[in-house]
This record gives sequence, C-alpha cells and structure tokens, in this order.
Amino acid sequence: MDSYHVQAHQQNSYGSNCSNATGRHGAGGAGATTTLYTNSHAYPVATFNYATMSYAHSEGGSVSPPPSPRSNSSISSAYSSSSSTTASLAASSGSSSSSASSTSSSSSCISSAGSETGASYEHLDISAQRLAVLSYEQVMKLNDVMNEPVSIHGRGNFPTLEVKLKDLVNIVREKLEAEVVAGGAGMTVKDIRLNGGAASHVLASEPQPYNDLDLIFAVDFSTSRSYDRVKSAVLSSLLDLMPEGVVKRKITQCSLKEAYVGKMVKVNSDGDRWSLISLGNSPGHKNVELKFVDTMRRQFEFSVDSFQIVLDSLLLFYDCAEMPMITENFYPTVVGESVYGDFQEALYHLQKKLISTRQPEEIRGGGLLKYCNLLVRNYV
Repeated sequence: MDSYHVQAHQQNSYGSNCSNATGRHGAGGAGATTTLYTNSHAYPVATFNYATMSYAHSEGGSVSPPPSPRSNSSISSAYSSSSSTTASLAASSGSSSSSASSTSSSSSCISSAGSETGASYEHLDISAQRLAVLSYEQVMKLNDVMNEPVSIHGRGNFPTLEVKLKDLVNIVREKLEAEVVAGGAGMTVKDIRLNGGAASHVLASEPQPYNDLDLIFAVDFSTSRSYDRVKSAVLSSLLDLMPEGVVKRKITQCSLKEAYVGKMVKVNSDGDRWSLISLGNSPGHKNVELKFVDTMRRQFEFSVDSFQIVLDSLLLFYDCAEMPMITENFYPTVVGESVYGDFQEALYHLQKKLISTRQPEEIRGGGLLKYCNLLVRNYV
C-alpha cells in the first residue's frame, strides 16, 4: 500500500448508481434484464433494468433544448398512453363505467408497483432522465474506441505493451473476478463504464478530442485488503500482456509498477471508497486510467464531463457473436448515463459548448483547471 497516495476529493454518490447494477452479463439480481440486440434503432428498445428502476428509451444522438423534468418523462408518457389505451378499449365495448373502472384499476396497479419498490414515480421520472440509449452512430463510435490499439509504454528496458481496449478490459475483469487462490482478487465486478473525454467523444456529433481512456469498474471495497487485491490484479494483467519470449517468472510486481504505472491513488474516507491506477505516462500517447469505485460522492465537475457509458452489453456482444459485425440492423443496446442528473440537458450543453455545473462549492481539486480548459476550447 506504500505505492498509493491517499487523497480524498470529489463528491456525489457513485455507490447509489452501482449497487443495483447488473453483473457482468446482466445477471445482477432479481428482475435484472439485458436486451442484447435490436433489429433497428428506429424500433422501441428494451434497455437495461437495474433492479429498482427502468431505463427509458431515448435517442441519445438528438440535440434538443433541455426537457422539463415531468412533462417529457418517458415513464409518465408510458403511463398516460397506457391509461388512454385502456379507456379507448373500454369505450369501444360500449361501457363507459367499465372504462373508468378499468382506468382506476390500472392506476392502482401502477401505484402498488411503485410502492413495492419503495419509490414514487416522481423519483423514477428523475432517475430515467439520467439515462439514454445510444444511437447506431454512437454505438459505432464506441466500437471504434473499444477496438482502438492502446500502447502502454514501459520505462527502461521494459517493452511497450500493445493491446486493444476491449481486450484490456476483459483481462482486468477476469483477474478481478478470479479466486484469490488462483491469483485473482476474488471480487464481483458489478459493471464497467467508459467515462470522461472518451465518453463525450462517443456521444457528441462534433469531433471531441480526448487525452485519456477512463474506465470505471464498480467493485466492493468492503475491507482494506481489497485495495491491495485490485492493485495485484492490475499488475498481473500487465504481466499477461508481455510479448512472447519474455521470461515472466523473473518479473516482480514491484518492477511492473515502476515500469508501467504512472499514478496510483487510494481514497478511503468520508464516504469515498475508490482507487485509481493510471497506466502509461508517455507524452503524445493516450493514458489508460482504471478507476475502481465502491462509493464516490462527486463524480463530475461540469455537465459536459458527466457522461458514463455502460459497456457490459457491448462486451457481451463481443463474447457471444460469432462475427461481431455491427450494422445498422444488428447492434447491441448500449445505455449511457449522465451523473449530472439530466442526460438530454448535459448532451445539449456538450453539443452547444456550454459550461454548466451544479453545486460548484462541492468541486474539490481540478475544477478551475478544467474550467480554463473548456474556455480554451471555446466553451461559454
């Protein structure tokens, strides 16, 4: 643990988003479902169902002014549509009284369903605003990012490790989930997300430059030993990526850390439990930042950097499809989230280059630098 530098910053709760997330292949608890493919992006899409809330369908690529919190809610619209359909069917049977009875029955069913989950529909409306289904064009851009070769440069005589981002993600996940006796961390990865500039690049209609590839692994840091196990799993993954001909048994984890790790951070205070391992520090090349999060109180600085893209369905697509060719009529359903709170509003800010945040007094470290960077990039 001497290699970690303890620091605590950022606020907002990541754990509230991760605790109900599905597992690796959508097996994360009762009621959790995953729709893998869609026949066309023009069709209604069934999306991930985190155990306590449903994903609302949304065209992630559209640019529109921010929707109102209640009137544009997909869940509210679905409820209104359901009620009107029930009423019209009853009216066609010639019984207006049965129509009213049917409608009220439908309302009571929905109300009881909401009470069973312990949440009101106002809460579900707000939760649904955080989420959107990516369009075909956005999924294609995400696929390009995941298949992009990543170079992790080593110091001294250590070779440069070349690997696709999707393969690196799979290797790290396997090491995290492997049993401790087998050299793994023995942890459950709840979900994996693409974050930061790369996520904004995928969602934006205009080209968005990004310097790092930020990945979030939702894990449980129930004990202090979990941090060491995560570090060991990442370093073991680097050892597996060594080219043929390298005598691996002579390479220690300490030497791997010195050669390939640019930064290590451990945070375990005030409700924040997460760690960061940054791979590579070569100028002119994209660094890979692996963030392992149990809870994080603040996950963003401005709305334009608040996007997270859940990768589990795309990774499952790569595993299951014999020829994982993404076409307009055959591609996985991928869900994005804005931890800013309103996906469409944050996307509007990104497309129009607007600077916006919430509770700026909670931003700790890097906020001013990020603000200046946005100004240089012509944000207003």
